[in-house]
Amino acid sequence: MTTLDQARPGPAKRRMTRKQKRLALLAAGALVLAIAAALVLVAMRDTIVFFYGPTEIAEKGIAPGTRIRLGGLVEAGSVQKGPGQRVVFSVTDSKSTVKVSYDGLLPDLFREGQGVVTEGVFEGGSSFRADSVLAKHDETYMPREVADTLKKQGHWQPGDGQAKPAPANASPGNSAPSNPAPSTR
Repeated sequence: MTTLDQARPGPAKRRMTRKQKRLALLAAGALVLAIAAALVLVAMRDTIVFFYGPTEIAEKGIAPGTRIRLGGLVEAGSVQKGPGQRVVFSVTDSKSTVKVSYDGLLPDLFREGQGVVTEGVFEGGSSFRADSVLAKHDETYMPREVADTLKKQGHWQPGDGQAKPAPANASPGNSAPSNPAPSTR
């Protein structure tokens, strides 16, 4: 090397401005949050469930003592009232059945053949101890707004045996009969 090459300055090191430092810090923070969210979702993928059906419980091999939600239909002829507020009934999904025991008051909508979601502890085999029972609306119930949206999109016809819309003047607790609009075929 000559003395002339040594005297020439090399490429200048650029320093990050405050704005660039802030952006780099924000990008690193967003990356850390995204990784944390992904890890949480992967860890919870089997527990993010509204409820398990009786067949799913058998297929997944849920361990006794696990706290879950069990959903399905109350099997016809299975409701047995015991001493006090004790009730035993079966929940079915037409393939499998789980026997549920519950101590407490049942919801007004609870009846045989209706949908139900119970929360409690799976005791193994086909036995479940519930500490809360939620009766589901009839599967033909549909809020007026949802029915109107489906009609506009052409996905819903009230005469097809599908869900009936709730009447416009009915509140969720009102049991007024629905008057579906005539089919527009």
